[in-house]
Amino acid sequence: MTSAVELTVIHVPVSDPRVRPLLRELEDEYSRRYGRAAHGEISRYPDEEFTAPHGGLLLLLLEHGRPVAGGAFRRYDATTAELKRIWTHSAHRRRGLARRVVAELEHEASLRGYRRIHLTTGPRQPEARGLYLATGYAPLFDTEADPETIGPLPFEKHLPATVTHPGEAAQL
Repeated sequence: MTSAVELTVIHVPVSDPRVRPLLRELEDEYSRRYGRAAHGEISRYPDEEFTAPHGGLLLLLLEHGRPVAGGAFRRYDATTAELKRIWTHSAHRRRGLARRVVAELEHEASLRGYRRIHLTTGPRQPEARGLYLATGYAPLFDTEADPETIGPLPFEKHLPATVTHPGEAAQL
């Protein structure tokens, strides 16, 4: 019998050295899928937008002290957080880590008073599209259309008034 690997969730600033693998892999992935013009996506938003004073958060999942997944949100409006930079290390994919990151971000957004999540993903990221559909996000686009004709694919999810911690069962 194999025991589950313990993951630690930490909140960090973008300047934390453990964030570098996340940003580097995201930039490489975006460049492979969208060309050199994608470089600006990582630097589109100032780092401070992902800090608590500005209504944001960046978190990492650590396994044995090393980052294996992460993600962030920023203030979209007074009641809406926008998910950004959802990432799973290339050596740790297909383990459900992205789902865990999304659940942690939703929980933290709810604790900060957000009632809605908004996000976009690129048309050449079918894995991300599948993740958001599988985790209850409503597509704000025609899912039958060719994604390349749409551009960024927007999604939303309304958060319940109370959210349990991702590892806990809901109390009814």
